[in-house]
Amino acid sequence: MLERFCRLYDMKRIVVKVGSNVLTTDSGKLDITRMSSLVDQIAWLRWHGYEVILVSSGAVACGRRELQVDHHLDSVEQRQLFSAMGQVKLVNLYYDLFREYNIHIGQVLTMKSNFQTPEQYRNQQACMEVMLQNGVIPVVNENDTVCVTELMFTDNDELSGLIAQMMKAEALILLSNIDGIYTGNPSDPESEVIRSVAPGESLDKYILPSKSSAGRGGMESKYNTACQTAEAGIKVIIANGNRPDILRLLLENPEETVHTEFLPK
Repeated sequence: MLERFCRLYDMKRIVVKVGSNVLTTDSGKLDITRMSSLVDQIAWLRWHGYEVILVSSGAVACGRRELQVDHHLDSVEQRQLFSAMGQVKLVNLYYDLFREYNIHIGQVLTMKSNFQTPEQYRNQQACMEVMLQNGVIPVVNENDTVCVTELMFTDNDELSGLIAQMMKAEALILLSNIDGIYTGNPSDPESEVIRSVAPGESLDKYILPSKSSAGRGGMESKYNTACQTAEAGIKVIIANGNRPDILRLLLENPEETVHTEFLPK
């Protein structure tokens, strides 16, 4: 009998996207404890035979805490300055945390044009393929220092979906600060998490067009990415990255772990 939920143990290559709201505290400071927990879980996945590509937000939040600017910067200048500084800190933190497990990482900074030009697309694909073949985890982020206005992805949700398709992943896991897509406002006790979404099923009436407090995305962005990625034949899971051991729970006990799963076409 077919099971209601697709189990992650059928997978070999997965993309994990973690948003700024998972990686930062309420004050906007990088949450090192949660970041360490994420690394612990990805190391666990590696021990169980999975190739993992990590799409990580958080660079701007890191940079904003590093430098106090005493003069006016417009939004583009702020993003360029804070992302340039923050990306260094973010990747160094990942490097130190993964090194505890003797796991190597590599930084991949990308932009929308890399997915629109065939040669750049193939080069980026080949780069991440050789990293995975040699046991190196790609840590991917948008190159915010040069990506502004029309050059930008909508957010890292969109980027993670494109990476999952580029790398022919079996699944994309979008870690948010809530458990999934609800039938109403998540703060309403009457609302329930929608556990499974069939191919072509519309949840438009449940999606609120609000943005993340710490990043550019929101549930609308995650929903759009999930629909497009599932249409390409890849499982998509939206889950709460603040829950302890969420990746392990999705793997070992998906039926009892609250999340929203988009079944692939």
